[in-house]
Amino acid sequence: MEICVIKVEIEDLNDNAPRFPTSHIDIEISENASPGTRFPLEGASDPDSGMFGVQSYSITPNELFGLEIKTRGDGSKIAELVVQKSLDRETQSHYSYEISAEDGGDPPKIGAVQLNIKVIDSNDNNPVFDESVYTVNVMENSPMNTLVIDLNATDPDEGTNGEVVYSFNSYVAEKTRDAFKIDSATGIITVNGVLDYETAKIYEIDVQAKDLGPNSIPAHCKVTVNVMDTNDNPPVISLLSLNTEMVEVSENAQRGYVIALVRVSDKDSGANGKVQCRLQGNVPFRLQEYESFSTILVDGRLDREQKDTYNLTIQAEDSGTPPLRATKSLVVKVSDENDNPPHFLKPHYQEMVMENNLPGSCLLAVSAEDPDLGMNGTVSYSIVPGEIKHMDVNTYVSINPSGRIYSMRSFDHEYTRTFDFKVLARDNGNPSLSSNATVRIVVLDVNDNTPVMTNPPLVNGTAEVSIPRNAGVGYMVTQVKADDYDEGENGRLTYTISEGDRAFFEIDQVNGEVRSTRMFGENAKSTYEITVVARDHGKPSLSASAYIVVYLSPDLNAQEPIGPVNLSLIFIIALGSIAAILFVTMIFVAVKCKRDNKEIRTYNCSFFYLRRVAEYSYGNQKKSSKKKKLNKNDIRLVPRDVEETDKMNVVSCSSLTSSLNYFDYHQQSLPLGCRRSESTFLNVENQNSRNAAPNHGYQHPFTGQAHQQPDLIINGMPLPEWSQQAHAVTRML
Repeated sequence: MEICVIKVEIEDLNDNAPRFPTSHIDIEISENASPGTRFPLEGASDPDSGMFGVQSYSITPNELFGLEIKTRGDGSKIAELVVQKSLDRETQSHYSYEISAEDGGDPPKIGAVQLNIKVIDSNDNNPVFDESVYTVNVMENSPMNTLVIDLNATDPDEGTNGEVVYSFNSYVAEKTRDAFKIDSATGIITVNGVLDYETAKIYEIDVQAKDLGPNSIPAHCKVTVNVMDTNDNPPVISLLSLNTEMVEVSENAQRGYVIALVRVSDKDSGANGKVQCRLQGNVPFRLQEYESFSTILVDGRLDREQKDTYNLTIQAEDSGTPPLRATKSLVVKVSDENDNPPHFLKPHYQEMVMENNLPGSCLLAVSAEDPDLGMNGTVSYSIVPGEIKHMDVNTYVSINPSGRIYSMRSFDHEYTRTFDFKVLARDNGNPSLSSNATVRIVVLDVNDNTPVMTNPPLVNGTAEVSIPRNAGVGYMVTQVKADDYDEGENGRLTYTISEGDRAFFEIDQVNGEVRSTRMFGENAKSTYEITVVARDHGKPSLSASAYIVVYLSPDLNAQEPIGPVNLSLIFIIALGSIAAILFVTMIFVAVKCKRDNKEIRTYNCSFFYLRRVAEYSYGNQKKSSKKKKLNKNDIRLVPRDVEETDKMNVVSCSSLTSSLNYFDYHQQSLPLGCRRSESTFLNVENQNSRNAAPNHGYQHPFTGQAHQQPDLIINGMPLPEWSQQAHAVTRML
């Protein structure tokens, strides 16, 4: 037989927008209302069902009021106005906002209503209900005026301020008002109409209690009325399987795998005979209901390691009031599969080991867990092949089946400080699963290395050094250095002078510098002996010593600086030296430039002197309207038969350019205004005198005419009477 169930479902469309029953909602709130005070609002209705019904409410954004959405028992949603901040009527007494109701369509439809809030004063004490929510049950066949609930709100005020009046809230639905009524003085709610379970199973009544005093703040409560149906036959559950007490399923079973068939029946008819089945608790199974039976399906991931047994309870409940229920228990056992690899307790292991350990000693233990059963959960360990310092890892460590790791050699911190390797954990399932973890071994240092003296060079443990006899206090004799291959405190060395002439020397405990502590006089002995010890700070401490013989040498001078070198002072001295060199160079350049300028002025002065002499000699000639400028090209020498004078002194200076200049063969005095430092004396000698006085700086160019003096021609005219002077000036030019 094949079962085919066909259901036709008419799907709803979101073709209706939420609608409020009125166009505006008026609320009065006392200014004494504290933050958190709530005021139920009239809800919107939407003929659409399910998600297309009213889903949420919103209010115009503000800081004073907010909305809180609540769901009724029938699934409808209402909003409560919540006071978020204290109100002040004197500041503002009226507020207007827009309340929007939105359904769950896509796009959603929205309905809006205007909310008018009036802030008023109130008396000191307000009515208070015993509880904020009341739940009562009423049989659907209850007659008129049947008592539903007797509400009580207390107000400690006296008189009208303490007199409480009860009423339904304005937004209570009309069908609720038709079914129930409330006594305004006593707060008693009674049945006022016919209750039909099939028409309405539940009623929610919002009641307010308000005193008669001025500015009263009403109290609110909610009364939930459950309409009870008459029911007298419980459902009956039966399992359609060979074993009705236990079912076994593999932990690898996929979603939708059927593990059992269930049939439920009820002798009642109508709503009281309509039965619903469900599985109780949070289990990875679900019920698939058909018209006449149901199936139990796998609805989640099964993991035997987390839970290997499930006690399923099937509950069948009819729709009576009160409903009648029936339960049936079923044990589901989950069988194991090799689906879990071994899991190390830690992904990384680290162990500190002192060096010089004994081979074969246990270093640490690793552990991996496998929650599978039997061979699937049996774990064995091995070391992943690898190398440490180019050697097989198995020459360093080994592991036994229980996960304990042993050393295969003695470790040396100075050679190997840390090394890593991987441990593999594998189960015995089929197929086998595995995982690995990293193990780091840190080899700690032990003070097993004795310091070794490296400076000064030792011969049979002895070193000889020489210092000047006149060495002063603080003279560095030598610097002792030692090496220690250990680390930290084991390798930190301290230097001391243990024996010998300790009164004459001291040593820096850190850097090992040995310096003199006193002057060595002429009467001092020629040899001093000290023993320097370098000791580490390990426990126990190890040390090395050096025997140093110090000779006093008279041939050496004591130029050793006292104390440490001041790098800043050296830098300042270097900068000062560079500045001094630059200054001397600048002075030299200035003096040279000044000397060159003097020679140029002498040339210009002599040339101008020659021009002035020419102009003066031809002063009686007729001057042209425009003077011709005298150039060096206009001057030329011509031979003349005149005896050459023995010596001619020509004086040239800057003052000659502005006055009538003169010269004499033997004149020794300078013209007025001419400084001696600016004067130039030109010596002119004949050939014989040149031979006699070779130290003179002037050499006559006409070696072939010893008895002729050349004429000086300026602008084509010879100069009479003073050709020797002109000749000398031209020679200078």
